[in-house]
Amino acid sequence: MNKHFCNCTQTECEKHPNNHDMGCDPCIKKNLELGEIPTCFWFNISKVTGKTNYSVENFTQFYLDHKKGL
Repeated sequence: MNKHFCNCTQTECEKHPNNHDMGCDPCIKKNLELGEIPTCFWFNISKVTGKTNYSVENFTQFYLDHKKGL
């Protein structure tokens, strides 16, 4: 069985692409509704640990704090 690519480590999430056949759509939809940024975007910048607020505002600050490594 082919697994969908996703760098998100939250594989227990029901919206993770490996847990259904709808790709990233459910995750993206949930994040848009909550005003959040998907975990894969956070992981693209740096490994995320201890975050509980995935808002656009916090992502912006996270990006500014970690962009040097890009």
